[in-house]
Amino acid sequence: MKYSGWPDKGDLVVGKVDEIADFGVFIDLDEYEDKRGLVHISEVASGWIKNVRDHVREGQTVVAKVLGVDEGSQQIDLSIKDVNEHQRKEKIQEWKNEQKADKWMAIAFGDDVDDEQYGAVANALLAEYGTLYDGFEQAAIHGTEALSDLDLEAEEKRAIVETARENVSVPYVNVTGYVDLRCPSSDGVDAIREALQAAEGNGDLPEEIELTISYVGSPEYRIKVRAPDYKTAESELEASAARASEAIEVAGGTAAYHRERNEEDE
Repeated sequence: MKYSGWPDKGDLVVGKVDEIADFGVFIDLDEYEDKRGLVHISEVASGWIKNVRDHVREGQTVVAKVLGVDEGSQQIDLSIKDVNEHQRKEKIQEWKNEQKADKWMAIAFGDDVDDEQYGAVANALLAEYGTLYDGFEQAAIHGTEALSDLDLEAEEKRAIVETARENVSVPYVNVTGYVDLRCPSSDGVDAIREALQAAEGNGDLPEEIELTISYVGSPEYRIKVRAPDYKTAESELEASAARASEAIEVAGGTAAYHRERNEEDE
């Protein structure tokens, strides 16, 4: 996918060195249709430059900062020296991610998808998530719910979700906590079993959450949560322990939640 417009001043852009001259370097911008920028020799690298070719080569992929845009004269002024290593790596990764997302669009809608449909879907994802990659990632995590506010056909949403879940490597985090369950009544075993079922959510957890409970040693049980981010994981972990506590207390028992395993059980 390439943008039809112009980059803004201050943007970081990815491009290939197309031509090297004594006064600077011409860059073909990979993210924009038919757009070319110039890096003046003074913006290629810090310090005095004897030979531009000592710093760049034709065909090289570079990250540059947009210093200015003159649409009237079709000129884009760029700087390579103003981009630090962290920015360069981050921008290259973003660019690679968008290339992946572009391929996913072809998988979802076919290589022969017309420009109008592609543009409509891409613009909807960009407006909601900023990048195509983030749109597909959210679709992989949350399913059609992530696309509920987008003005797309139901079939288009299904195609995005199916493609996302087959191709996107979703970043997940894991957290662990423990809950001690005690119930002195005659039916205490059944009460603990019901408390554990409540802790597991009774099949009512969000799709992106994986929650498992295992026996550690009386009265301790381990709760493990796998979620897209730590905030969600911690919230689901605490909610699971709270459900177990409520269920066991109703049966006359007690519960104690703790993040680390009891030392005496080590």
